[in-house]
Amino acid sequence: MKKIFYIVFLVSISSFSQEIALLKYSGGGDWYANPTSLPNLIKYCNANINTKIKPKPGTVEPSSPDLLSYPFVHMTGHGNVVFSDSDVINLRNYLSAGGFLHIDDNYGMDQYIRKEIKKIFPSTDLVEIPSNHAIFQKPYLFSSGLPKIHEHDGKRPQAFGIFVENKLVLLYTYECDLGDGWEDPEVHNDPIEVREKALKMGANIINYIFNW
Repeated sequence: MKKIFYIVFLVSISSFSQEIALLKYSGGGDWYANPTSLPNLIKYCNANINTKIKPKPGTVEPSSPDLLSYPFVHMTGHGNVVFSDSDVINLRNYLSAGGFLHIDDNYGMDQYIRKEIKKIFPSTDLVEIPSNHAIFQKPYLFSSGLPKIHEHDGKRPQAFGIFVENKLVLLYTYECDLGDGWEDPEVHNDPIEVREKALKMGANIINYIFNW
């Protein structure tokens, strides 16, 4: 049954133009943070890695059946996150069927999101993704793994993941702030090389999803 569902999911996403979405979650955290991030990432990917993603990202709730319309869903914020039972079931089905969730801690989410990820995959632990994983190799090489975009506590950036049948389906980027690096230049006044680094890492994530 799972394989049939997976095939149907892949057929459905390949039948339409590529589209990605922002996850609108509950709990009080600012799911809407970094409003220019995804549009800028889409523009960069379409210009540099030959994707054809719709310019305006969608917004989707974790329990919505529309979740299955998106091969990539991005989640960010600074505060509390709570997934309901229906959220958990739908997210688990989505990820097990070939979907991809990127969670970018915008500083302050870590203490909340880890327990919610555990609800989705109670028997699977987050593992740190090594620098030789494909997501760091192409189309842009990050030989040391996840880049550091913004400083907070002086900790090194870490990429954690959940794998289903050897495929990375959930990416959790911590102490990095990729989404901040995707925002319009005037939002954080990051140097161009920092923004470029963030956008290239984002392009690697998108490339991994559409070329697995």
